[in-house]
Amino acid sequence: MPRLIRMYITQVIAGFGLSALFVGALMWFNVANLWHLVSGSDVGLVAVAMLWVFNGIVFAGVQFGIAIMRMGEDEPPAGGKRQVFQPVPVRVQARDEKSAMRFIRR
Repeated sequence: MPRLIRMYITQVIAGFGLSALFVGALMWFNVANLWHLVSGSDVGLVAVAMLWVFNGIVFAGVQFGIAIMRMGEDEPPAGGKRQVFQPVPVRVQARDEKSAMRFIRR
């Protein structure tokens, strides 16, 4: 199996594991009275499964994105010069109040 596919599968498993922990924490801390809603409904198990799967998709994507971005070089980019800009004050002439109000009324 190619390395990239193996890495994707492991990151998806990690994402769904994190999703299980997240959904478990939501139920344990009864966020938005979720435990009562799930335990009092006949389709509560389906709701928990959907919550786990959809969060698993998101967490797996984030896990894989982080893994791909960490594959880059560890060396800082070399070369280039830092340019330091000093702010320069600029004189701006203020309009009188009458002409400013003319633009606001349009």
